[in-house]
Amino acid sequence: MPDALAPALELVAAWAGRPVSHTRIKGGLSHHIVRVESDAGDRWLLRVLDPRVSAAGLGIPLDLEIANTVCAAGTGVGADVLLRLPGAVLLEYIDGVTLDAAAVRDPGMAEGIAAACRRLHAGPAFATDFSIFRKQEELLATCRAHGLSIPAGYEDWLPLVGEIEAALSRHMPAAVPCHNDLLPENFIFDGSAVRIVDYQLSGNNDPAFELGDIAAEADYDPDMVARLTRAYYGDERPAARVRLYLAMSNLTWTLWFGVHHGLLAEQAAAADFDYDAEAADKYAQAVRDLSDPGLGTLIDRVRGG
Repeated sequence: MPDALAPALELVAAWAGRPVSHTRIKGGLSHHIVRVESDAGDRWLLRVLDPRVSAAGLGIPLDLEIANTVCAAGTGVGADVLLRLPGAVLLEYIDGVTLDAAAVRDPGMAEGIAAACRRLHAGPAFATDFSIFRKQEELLATCRAHGLSIPAGYEDWLPLVGEIEAALSRHMPAAVPCHNDLLPENFIFDGSAVRIVDYQLSGNNDPAFELGDIAAEADYDPDMVARLTRAYYGDERPAARVRLYLAMSNLTWTLWFGVHHGLLAEQAAAADFDYDAEAADKYAQAVRDLSDPGLGTLIDRVRGG
C-alpha cells in the first residue's frame, strides 16, 4: 500500500466519525483504489493518486484529475465526490456491475454507453485538453529519452499518422469534456444507467475519439462501430472518423504500456499484469487497421466531411 494510504484513511475515519476498514481493489494499473467500509455498512471508494503517474506522462496532474472528477460527478455520470484529500479523493461507491469487453460489445449496451458519453460530454468543460496525436508524440519522446522499447516498424507509421491527423483536422468539431480512456472496466452499470469512473486521462477532446477509444478497447468490428456511432450521433456517417480514432487509440496506447512498464516497474510488478503482452496486442490491432486496404477510403470520407 502507498505511504499516503494510512493518513488518508485516518482523514476518512475522522470525516465518517467512526472507525473504517479497507480492502484494496484490483484493476487500476496506476493509482491505488481502496474500498472503505464502516461497521455500520457504509461503503465508499478511496482513490489514492500516485504523482509518479503524471510525472511519467501516463495521466494528467493530480489536482487536475480531481478537478475533472468533480466536473464529471456534476453530470451524474461520474461518482459523487464526497471528500477531497491531499493526493486522494473519496468517492461514492457505485453499487453495480463492472463491465467487461464482452458486455461492451453487446449490442444491447450501445444505447446506454452512448447516453453516458453524451451526458458527460454535455457537462462543464474540463480543466485539461487532450489530443491523441500530442499524447503519441509525448510518449514516443519519453521512450526515446529513456531508451524504452518501441515496437519494430512503429515509426514507419508516423507519416500515415500525419495524414490521418490532417484529415481529422479538416472538420474538427468543438471539443467536449471526454474521458479518453474508456476501457470496459471504467463502465459500471448501476441497474438503471451506465456510469463512468477513473478520470486519469480526461480532457476536452473530439467526441469521436471517445467512441473510437471505446471501440479499440473492446475490439469492435466495423458493424459495432457503426452501431455505437448511430447510438451517439443518431447517424452512422461519423463512423469513418470513429474508426480512424480507433486505430490511433491502439497505436498510441501501445506506447503507454511500454512507458508504464519501463518507468514504473515497481507498480507494474505489483499489478500482476503483462504490460508487454498488452502493448503487443494493441500494436498488432493498430497494424491490422492501418494496413487495411479500406483505410484510404476512410481518410477520404473524413477529409471530405
